[in-house]
Amino acid sequence: MTLYPKLITDALATVIYAGTKKNLIESEMLADDVRIDGMKVEFTLIFPKETDPFLKSTVKAAEAAIHYHVSKDVEVNIKIETKQKPRPEVGKLLPKVKNVVAVSSGKGGVGKSTVSANLAIALARLGYSVGLLDTDIFGPSVPKMFNVEDARPYAVEVDGRNLIEPIEKYGVKLLSIGFFVDPETATLWRGGMASNALKQLIADANWDELDYLILDTPPGTSDIHLTLLQTLAITGAVIVSTPQQVALADARKGIDMYSNEKVNVPILGLIENMAWFTPAELPENKYYIFGQGGCKKLAEEMNVPLLAQIPIVQSICESGDKGEPAALHPELPTGQAFLALAQAVVTVVNKRNRELEKTKIVETHK
Repeated sequence: MTLYPKLITDALATVIYAGTKKNLIESEMLADDVRIDGMKVEFTLIFPKETDPFLKSTVKAAEAAIHYHVSKDVEVNIKIETKQKPRPEVGKLLPKVKNVVAVSSGKGGVGKSTVSANLAIALARLGYSVGLLDTDIFGPSVPKMFNVEDARPYAVEVDGRNLIEPIEKYGVKLLSIGFFVDPETATLWRGGMASNALKQLIADANWDELDYLILDTPPGTSDIHLTLLQTLAITGAVIVSTPQQVALADARKGIDMYSNEKVNVPILGLIENMAWFTPAELPENKYYIFGQGGCKKLAEEMNVPLLAQIPIVQSICESGDKGEPAALHPELPTGQAFLALAQAVVTVVNKRNRELEKTKIVETHK
C-alpha cells in the first residue's frame, strides 16, 4: 500500500474536535507538515492551549481514524503545538513591573490587608502606576475592601497568550482569588493547589507596566510565602505589627523569614498599626491601649526604619468595610497618615535600589 497526504487528511476529516464541534481539518488544526516515509506518517496538531481538556482524546481519535480509514499497519507519530505561547520561565516574569513590595506580618489581626489597600491607593494618588495582588488564598479580603466582590475578571489576548485582566478601582489594578471563588464557602485546598492558583494570578495576568506591585500576604510563614519567594524577585518587605509584645514577637519571625541568608529580601521598614486610639470627639487625645512605642523599639533593635504609626480610628475600619479605604480622603488625618506612609515607602525603595543589588529568586532544592 502507498500512503499519500490526501489519505491522511481524509481520515482526519472524520475526527470531530469537541472544542469547535467541527472536524480537525475544518478547525484548521492540522499543520502543514505531513511527512510520509513508507508506512510511517508524522504530522502536527495545533491546539488552542497547553491545558486543552480535549487534547489527549483528540490525539487518540486521530490515530484511531488513520488506522481505521487508511491501514492498521500505519505507524503514526503525532506532534502537538499550541497557539498560546507558554508561560515565561521563572526569573522572566513581570518584566514591566519595577518594584514588588510584600506587606507582611507574623500574625493575623494586625490590619495588614488594611495597610496594603491604603498603601496601594496612596501610591496611586501620588501618581504611580500600582497593582495590588491579594496572595491570601484562604482568606482573601481585597474584593470587599475595594467594594468589587461581584467583579469577575475576563481574559485578554496579549502577545499570543490569554491573560487575566485585573479589575481596576481607585487607580489600582487588583487581583484576588476572591474573584473566582464563592465568598460564602471555605476554600479547602491543599498547599499545592493554593500555590498553583497564586502562580496563575502572578504569571497569567496582564499586569503590564507598574511602578509598584503590592503583595498583601497571608499571616505567618507558609507555602504561600515560599511560592512568592520562588516566583518573584521581591524588592523588599514591610512588616506590619501592633505595639503589644505578642505581636512584636511574631513580627520578629516575619522579619527573619525575609532577611535570613537563604531568602535575603531587604526589610524596607516597620509599620505600627493601631498605635493609639483617638476618639472622634477628642481628636487631640491619644490612648495607647496596646502599649506604647513597641514597634519603634523593634525597628531600632533591627536597624530598620519605622515607616509609619497608624492610629486606631473607627473610620478606618468603617471605610474598609464599605469599600472606600481611608487613603481616598487625604483631607482627614487617617488619609494623611497613609499618604505619608506611601511617601516613606517610595523613599526607602529608591534608597534600596540605589544601594543594593536586585533580589534573587529563592531556588527550589529537590
